[in-house]
Amino acid sequence: MAENETVFEEISRDLLHFISKSPSPFHAARGIKAAFVYDRAIELREEDDWEIEPGHKYVVTRNGSAVIAFTIPEGAVRDFRIIAAHSDFPTFRIKENPEICDGPYVRLNVEQYGGMIMSTWMDRPLTVAGRVIVKENGHLVPKLIAAGRPLLVIPSLAIHMNREVNQGYAWNVQKDLLPLYGMKDGPISFMDVITAEAKCKKEDIYGHDLSLVSLVPGTIWGTDNSFVSSPRLDDLQCAFAAFRGYTMGKKEKHISVFALFDNEEVGSGTRQGAGSTFLADTLVRLTAALHIPQEKLLAMLSRSFMISADNAHAVHPNYASESDPVNRPVLNGGIVIKFNAQQKYCTDGWTAAFFRNLCEEADVPVQVFTNRSDRLGGSTLGNISITKVAVPTVDIGLPQLAMHSSYETAGVLDTAYLVTAAARFFE
Repeated sequence: MAENETVFEEISRDLLHFISKSPSPFHAARGIKAAFVYDRAIELREEDDWEIEPGHKYVVTRNGSAVIAFTIPEGAVRDFRIIAAHSDFPTFRIKENPEICDGPYVRLNVEQYGGMIMSTWMDRPLTVAGRVIVKENGHLVPKLIAAGRPLLVIPSLAIHMNREVNQGYAWNVQKDLLPLYGMKDGPISFMDVITAEAKCKKEDIYGHDLSLVSLVPGTIWGTDNSFVSSPRLDDLQCAFAAFRGYTMGKKEKHISVFALFDNEEVGSGTRQGAGSTFLADTLVRLTAALHIPQEKLLAMLSRSFMISADNAHAVHPNYASESDPVNRPVLNGGIVIKFNAQQKYCTDGWTAAFFRNLCEEADVPVQVFTNRSDRLGGSTLGNISITKVAVPTVDIGLPQLAMHSSYETAGVLDTAYLVTAAARFFE
């Protein structure tokens, strides 16, 4: 730790390091899986038979972008303790045949992924990250790439040509937000860049899942270093804190589970999303390998608990009227418990009480978020996941500003609060 740096700042710097190494959901999942394996977790594959023994740790991935890790304690087990977050974030996905060569410039053909604040992607250095599927020795192999250097910019239109831009503008992705790649007669095509990053031949690339990535670095700021700003805080902040708290917990009484899902930003309805069978399949297979009958598995689920961790809205300093008049989380005020009568969040009185008690025992402050009664608001993975694995669940998050901007802001204290609460949860 640097001289005079607080524990909170140290954890926030670790968070920013994790985010910088996670420019895509594939990189986030790979990094977390590698950390579990380094911590002596045994890697399982869904296509293999599983052998599970008490006293061991395990990790399994799906699609390279979702991860589930679990620990089986010694002795009899009665239930599961589960914490879940998601690996994806709003961005622009790069289409097939990406280059558009009309006029003197080359642009990339992109489409919207998730509900981002579009204007925040303009006039800043961008790069590309994700995976390509390469044919090697007759087999299709995924390769992760992260160019890491500025390759693109989405230039805005000068105010002289759109005098009304500051009075509001409806952005059109196909017209307004295609990134500039280069000049028409440039020396290297976009796919040549990708080929070089993948260290393969162009004809060996059979598919890709590539996205734009902001290169604006994360930072801790303020006169007393109270704030942290970065791309991808939603939801890599919760993913990082949940992972760290999980690894710190003793995990001696329950089957402890860490789940990182993909595709929350577009509804979770994929084979690697919270709406998939990934978690249910994992719990069924691990209990079967432990010779636990289905009847007992169902009883275990009824006694279990899950924390769904996805960032929450803090009251905005310039738009306080947009928040509920009473339930107004603030940065550095603690973990936010999220409620919604329409069940966009799955918290109820019992699960809120369980989590409040947990945080009280861990000396962690909590806050409450509800939407204004005349606003629909967003949703998260908790209410989707429990349709597949029906366990009592609380939806929580860390308070932030500018959610779904390309550069979001949170409080330095709050990441550590969730680390502490998650560690307590897994004791």
